[in-house]
Amino acid sequence: MQFDDASGPVLGFKRRWYHELTRYHWFVLIVAALGWLFDTMDQQLFNLARSPAISDLLRLPPSHEDAKQMGGIATMIFMLGWASGGIVFGIMGDRIGRAKTMLLTILVYSICTGLSAFSIGVLDFAFYRFLTGLGVGGEFAVGVALVAEVMPERSRTSALGALQASSAIGNMIAAIISIILGELQAAGSLGGIKAWRLMFVIGTVPALLAILIRRRLKEPERWKTAVAGADGKIKKPSMFELFREPILRKHAFIGLAMGFAGVVGLWGIGFFSFELTRAVFRETFENQFIQQGLADGTLAAGFSPDQTRAYLEPFQAAIGGKLTFWAGIVSLLQNLGGFFGIYSFSVVAQRIGRKPTFLISFLLAMGATAGTFWFLRHFSDVFWMIPILGFCQLTLFGGYAIYFPELFPTRLRSTGISFCYNVGRFVAAPGSLVLSLLATSVYGRFGDVMSWRLAGVTMCSVFFVGLIALIFAPETKGKPLPE
Repeated sequence: MQFDDASGPVLGFKRRWYHELTRYHWFVLIVAALGWLFDTMDQQLFNLARSPAISDLLRLPPSHEDAKQMGGIATMIFMLGWASGGIVFGIMGDRIGRAKTMLLTILVYSICTGLSAFSIGVLDFAFYRFLTGLGVGGEFAVGVALVAEVMPERSRTSALGALQASSAIGNMIAAIISIILGELQAAGSLGGIKAWRLMFVIGTVPALLAILIRRRLKEPERWKTAVAGADGKIKKPSMFELFREPILRKHAFIGLAMGFAGVVGLWGIGFFSFELTRAVFRETFENQFIQQGLADGTLAAGFSPDQTRAYLEPFQAAIGGKLTFWAGIVSLLQNLGGFFGIYSFSVVAQRIGRKPTFLISFLLAMGATAGTFWFLRHFSDVFWMIPILGFCQLTLFGGYAIYFPELFPTRLRSTGISFCYNVGRFVAAPGSLVLSLLATSVYGRFGDVMSWRLAGVTMCSVFFVGLIALIFAPETKGKPLPE
C-alpha cells in the first residue's frame, strides 16, 4: 500500500505533494526559490572571491597572516550585515508584507554585490559586504514565510524543502562562474581584469527578478487576515511581542541556539573549506612548476627558498587562475551534496519527526566537518569528501526552513524566523574571525595547511550547542501552522 505525504492511502497510488499546487502556488514557489537561489549565489560568490580579492587589495599572498585575518574580518562584517538586515527586513515582512519586503531585499543584495567589484581597498570592500549582507539576511525569512503561508497544508513541508534546496543550486551557479572565470584568468583571456571583480559584477543580475515580483506577486491571505485590525488598518507587530508570551519566548531562544550552531558550522568552518583546499592545491601546483623547472634545467636543485619563490613569481597568475578554477569545483561538489542533504531533511522529517532528524543532522555535520578538515590531502579526496561535507552541513538548513515557520503565529512568523536565523549571526559572526585567529595566532606555527586543519577541527565543538537546544525543542510533525 502506498501513502501520500500527509495522511494515508490514496486509492492505490502515491499522491505527490506537488499534485496539490495550482498555477499560482507554482508561481509563488518559483519566485521565492529564485529569490533565495540568487541570494545564495551572491553569498557564495563572496566565499569564492574572498581570498583572491583580499590578497589583491592588500597586495599580499593569500598565505600571509594579515590576509588570512582580514578574510575572517570581512566575513564577520558580512555576517553582521546579514544579521542586521535579517532583523530589520524580518520585522518589515510582518509589517508591510512578504512580497514588498522580498522586492526590497533582492534589490539591496544585487546592487551592493555589484559595488564590491569596484573596491579599491579592504575597508570599502568590507563596507560593501556589510550592505550586501543587509539584503541577504532579509530575504530568507520573508521567502520562507511567504511559501509556508501560501502552500496547501499537505504540501508545505516538501515545498519548503524544495525552496531551501534552491540555495544549493545558487551556490553551484556561483561555482560554475568561478570555474569559467578561473580558466579564463589562467589562460590570460581577461585582459588584466581580475576574476573576482567580474564575479561581483555578475552578482547584480538578480535585480531583474524584482520586475517579476512587482508585477504579479500578491501578499498571502493568511497574513492579511492576521494583521488586519478592527479599523481596517494593518497592525504593526514588533520584535518585543516574541518575548511577551512564555511559549513564543521559549521557541525563539531554542530556534536561536539551533540556528547559531548551523550558521557557525557552515560560515565559521564549512565555507572555509575553500581556504583549506586552496592551501593544499597551492602546494601541489607550485610543486608541479618546480618539478618542471628541475626537469628542463631552469631551476637548480640547490636553489634556496628565496630563489625558488623568485622562480615561481612569473607563474603566480596561472596558479591563481588554477586555484580559482578548483575553488569552483570544490564549491560545486559541496553544494551538489548540499542539494540532496537539504531535500533529504524534508523526506526524513516527514517520516520520523523534526527532532530525530535534527539529532541525526547535527551528529553528521560534526563528524563530516572534522573528518574533512583533518583528512583531506589529495585531489582525489575532494571528489568524495567535499560532497559528503556539503550533504551533512547543509541538511541542517533544510530543517531550519521547515521547522522555524512552525514555531510562530502568522502575525510574527517573519519576525520569529528572522530572530532564529539571523540574531544567531550576531553571535556567530565572530566564528569566522575565531577560525582565522586559530589558523594564524594559535596554530600558525604548524604551517599553512595544518593550521587550517587544526582550526577547523577545534571549531566543530559548536555543534554541541544545537544538540543541547534540541533537548528542549517541541516536536511539530503533523501539526498545522500556528495562527
